Amino acid sequence: MAPSTHTVTNQVPPLVGYDVFAADRALTEAVERHLAPGILDEAREELNGLGRSAGSVQAQEWGAQANENPPELRTHDRYGHRIDEVDFHPAWHRLLGHAVTAGLTDAWGRQGGHVRRAAGFLVWTQAEAGHGCPLSMTHAAVPALRTDPALAAEWEPLLTSHVYEEGLRPASQKAGVLFGMGMTEKQGGTDVRSNTTRAEPLAGDGEYLLTGHKWFCSAPMSDGFLVLAQAPGGLSCFLVPRVLPDGARNVFAIQRLKDKLGNRSNASSEVEFDGTWARRVGEEGRGVRTIIEMVAATRLDCVVGSAALMRQAVAQAIHHSAYRSTFGGLLIEKPLMRNVLADLALESEAATTLALRLAAAYDADTEEERAFLRIAVPAAKYWVTKRCTAVVGEALECLGGNGYVEESGMPRLLREAPLNSIWEGSGNVQALDVLRALQREPQALNAFLKEVGKARGADHRLDAAIKDLLTELADLDAVEARARRLVERMALVLQGSLLLRWAPPEVADAFCASRLGRDWGSAFGTLPHSLDLAAVVERARAQEG
Repeated sequence: MAPSTHTVTNQVPPLVGYDVFAADRALTEAVERHLAPGILDEAREELNGLGRSAGSVQAQEWGAQANENPPELRTHDRYGHRIDEVDFHPAWHRLLGHAVTAGLTDAWGRQGGHVRRAAGFLVWTQAEAGHGCPLSMTHAAVPALRTDPALAAEWEPLLTSHVYEEGLRPASQKAGVLFGMGMTEKQGGTDVRSNTTRAEPLAGDGEYLLTGHKWFCSAPMSDGFLVLAQAPGGLSCFLVPRVLPDGARNVFAIQRLKDKLGNRSNASSEVEFDGTWARRVGEEGRGVRTIIEMVAATRLDCVVGSAALMRQAVAQAIHHSAYRSTFGGLLIEKPLMRNVLADLALESEAATTLALRLAAAYDADTEEERAFLRIAVPAAKYWVTKRCTAVVGEALECLGGNGYVEESGMPRLLREAPLNSIWEGSGNVQALDVLRALQREPQALNAFLKEVGKARGADHRLDAAIKDLLTELADLDAVEARARRLVERMALVLQGSLLLRWAPPEVADAFCASRLGRDWGSAFGTLPHSLDLAAVVERARAQEG
């Protein structure tokens, strides 16, 4: 019999057994807005199924198991042969297999593919974010490979397949493959033009041998990798398969796995090439241009991934507050807690709305939308990923001490939160990328301003923010030192415009008052008390069952 002092009261039931997609009104409305009527029912059915899976006890257990049992490197077999394999817990394979089966590497060839995939990625990675890395790189490799029609014909059907097959075998023997990439090196980091990995041409057309190292190579058990190396004609892009067509292992020596703050279920490695066979992708000396579309696509996934982390953190915080009683009532009914939750919900909805708008621009694939993406992707990547850590940290605090305990799942979200701000170029890189577009590509700024201007006149605070932004854009002298400030304002103005057009009035009003009108403090929970905060919180609440 339990001791009389151990009666359990006022504890919150787990947020489980619900449809992660259907419970997210900002996301469901974005999907309805951006998908054509002819495919909407099919997409909803897919996303509802994925949402139920993501909210299940099973998926939550897989996520916990994959993180509690991180991958292990095996450099040699029992006989001393070099094998360079990474062993993952079965939960990792189940998560990854479910994601591939759900089409999370398949966007480029189907109608509304980017919106459908982005929504699915946002839903499924709430169960576990670490396995999103190989999904993202596999998806993003497609536009780079399309610079070489022969390579695209060989690999694209496998990259976009809905079949997951673990294990290293020739790609021709598999129904689906995964891709990784290797760009950064010890001496260079983001400065990939300082790479020292060499590419020596062979007699075969487009064939090379690579010698060098890569400081960060994520998901090293993938079937192929896009890497940058110095060819005789300059920095070039190459496809490195793990297994050669004849079944022999390519030279791909995994030196060690990184011991990371978060993202622990995923293997990030250092690798060495020493006579490693590769195929050139694109022209010699055009490596950055060849791989840049892959980088842009993975940057968008950083935005989507951060939106997913924020959404899950906010859902957990609101769920906790809806059940936890204190000082004579539920937390969610307390004015100050309601202010905090509403503030967090605004950030989450703004991130989701922006992420799906960018995905829709990929689907449209017009000249104007491509110009818009040139500025909007790095601006969104800069701002949304920066906000993620702050949102998750505050959401964790809403659970009090319970949130600081591993069993709550909140510490795992917090450890994961900084990753997307670092991956594919940290904050300064994104801000400088926006500056380059402003200075070199006037059509990109025109497309951005046209998008923002669609809500002009709807709110005086947005109008004032646009006016201030235009003043800043008119003076680009010595702009580098204020690049972060400028890009932050661009992202906020864009989010405000989108919410005014598409979100409920109470959400748009609160966002414009705080983020654009600057009636806001320096911490979450400092929104003007006159706003309809209860409606904002209720909209963001995830309903179980």
